[in-house]
This record gives sequence, C-alpha cells and structure tokens, in this order.
Amino acid sequence: MVKNTEMMEALENLEREKGIAVDVLLEALANALVTAYKRGPDAAEEALVEIDVETGEITVIAQELDEDGNVVREWDDTPDNFGRIAAQTAKQVIFQKIRDVERDMKYEEYAGREGDIVTGIIQQTDQRYTLLDLGRVEALLPQAEQVQNERYDHGGRLKAYIVEVRNTAKGPQIVVSRTHPGLVKRLFELEVPEIADGVVEIKAVAREPGHRTKISVASTDPHVDPVGACVGARGARVRQVVNELAGEKVDIVPYTDNPVEFVQSALAPARVREVRIHEDTGTAEVIVPDFQLSLAIGREGQNARLAARLTGWRVDIKSETQLQEEESGQVDYAEGEWVKDESGELVFQPAGGGEAISAEAAGYSAAEEAVVEEAVVEEAVEEAVEEAVEEAVEEEANEEQADA
Repeated sequence: MVKNTEMMEALENLEREKGIAVDVLLEALANALVTAYKRGPDAAEEALVEIDVETGEITVIAQELDEDGNVVREWDDTPDNFGRIAAQTAKQVIFQKIRDVERDMKYEEYAGREGDIVTGIIQQTDQRYTLLDLGRVEALLPQAEQVQNERYDHGGRLKAYIVEVRNTAKGPQIVVSRTHPGLVKRLFELEVPEIADGVVEIKAVAREPGHRTKISVASTDPHVDPVGACVGARGARVRQVVNELAGEKVDIVPYTDNPVEFVQSALAPARVREVRIHEDTGTAEVIVPDFQLSLAIGREGQNARLAARLTGWRVDIKSETQLQEEESGQVDYAEGEWVKDESGELVFQPAGGGEAISAEAAGYSAAEEAVVEEAVVEEAVEEAVEEAVEEAVEEEANEEQADA
C-alpha cells in the first residue's frame, strides 16, 4: 500500500479550480496505474488498483481467474517503488485531463453555432486556407470559402460565417466562410434592429460573392417599410454591410406573395413592361423594352440569375422586339446596351448600329436615369478592375518564368 495525501489535496484543488470531478480523476488514475503495474516483470495478468478517497492510499490487487472469468483469489501485490510510479502517473493523468477538459470547453463554446458570425484576426494565409485567431481558438477559412480578389492582410479584422464545428483530438476545428449567403443575412441582423426584433424578416438571399447580392425583405408591421429599415438613414445601414463585404453591391427587394410584382422588383434597376407566369413550367416570362434588355439581363446574365434565385422562378427575359418576332414566327433577336456617348450622355445603343435612344426619349425620369447610369458606370469599373487584375497576374507569371 502507498499513502499519498498530497495527491488527494492536489486532486481536490483541481476540482475547485478546473471543475474536474475528483472521482473522474481517480478513475483515470486507477486505470493508468494498472497499466503501469503490468509493465513490471513479475506483474499478475489480472489486477486492479484501489485508491482510498480519504487518504489517497493506493493498493494494487492482483487477481487469479478461473476458466469462466470468475475471481478465485486476490492478494496485495503493490510494488515497493509504486509511490514514485504513482506520483509520476498522477502528474501525467492530471495534465492530460486538464487538456481534455479545456479542449471540450472550447468545443462546447462553439458547438451548435453553425450559422453564427465570428470576428477574428487574420494570422496567416497560404494556398489552402487563411487562419483566423478568435481568441481562445482558431478558425480555418478554406480557399473554397474565400471571395475572389478579396485581400486577407495579416493582422486585419475579419467577420466570417461559421459553416462547421468539428471536435478533434487537437481541439475544436471551426470552419468559416466569406462566400456563404448566410453571411449577408447575419450582417443585416447585426445592423438592423427591426430584424433582430422580428418586425422585419429577410425572406431570401441570392448572392454571387464579391460582385452582387439581392435580398428580399418583408415587414410584419404595416407602418414599417422593410426596405427603408434595411437601407437606414442616408443609406447608413446598408453601407455598413457593403463595407463588411469589401464593396460587394447589395440590392434590397420588397417581398410580396404576388409573383408578378416580386419578379418585377427582383429585376431592378431594369424597368419591366410585363411578367407572364407559367406555373406549369415554373417560368416567369419577362417582357422589357428593347433598350432595357441588357440592363435586365445584367453583365454576363448576373441580374437575371440573381433574380431567379431570389424569387424561385426560372426567369426568361425578352425584349418587345423579340416577343413580336417570336409571335410572328421570326427568330432574329434584337439586343443592345446602355452606354455613354461622346458627350457623356447616357443612351441606349441598339444592336446592329441603329440610332441611339436617350434616357429622356425612353421616358425615364431623372431619378430613374441616375439608377441606370450608376449600373453602367459600375459595370465599366468592374471590367476595368478585372482587366487590371488579369494583367497583374499575367505580369507576375511572366516575371516568375523569366527568373526561372
């Protein structure tokens, strides 16, 4: 038998400080001591360790079993040097239990928080992921969850959306995203008190990360404008969200159960003449003036894609000329785009080089013309940025090839 009152005092202190129950520690210690005992040259094949909870007295009980596994004989087989072994084993068990408990506490802090936003400090970036320091734990931002052309500078603060929390032997592994549509939704919840209070609801989010997002919102209070609540005074609320998304454009669309009105709103800033709903095919056939076709479709079809995702309808956009040609059996489609002429005036240039139409001639108000002009300028800026990035990447590749 080996007495160890100091060990029991240490275990009791650990219970008070770390919240680890003494009986849990004693069980782990007893199991570890059995393993240590069996390493001895004359150890019995079967044994157990008993620890007195009052004195810390440790006894190794060797056992002899019959063919059926029943104990037929027991005796005290505590080695002479077992006090030293017990002390070393107890230290190892305590340290391991502390690590296990701290690991589990960290995991429990984030378990079930998928869908939440966290703010971290950017630590390092490589080809696989960016590492974020969340304080007590770290989060992984995989390459697949990163926004193209978004910079993650060391030491910068970054908000991210939790997509997965794993419990591993090394501790909790938190996987976050900057591309998930839920990030936009959570950012609005942080900025708009009416959403947090349940007065305004985000019905749907359609996103192309780094470029544009459309959200639909509704209000449970007829006196609260859901779009105005999300935009904020002088655009302050939506601007804060856009800043967090590194300049990504955000369109806020009023939700309605009327599919015609919903599709029309979702295609803004384009003006829609008519929407025909085909429930049998799940298609919304959208008719727009000829000079609105390119704006309604958007750059590389982006506006139409986002509207389709937001509304849940397959959006088929046609110009008035296209509709007339289809109905008359012709298949020659007219297209065009909004541009700025030599004088800087906003005009619609039909495909094929026809006469340009001014916004005023198209019946646009000054406010509507400003919306269209903003879209044209935005597209031009995006094209310029992408060209600059492509040139920089190509130049860097050429330099590396030259150095090689």
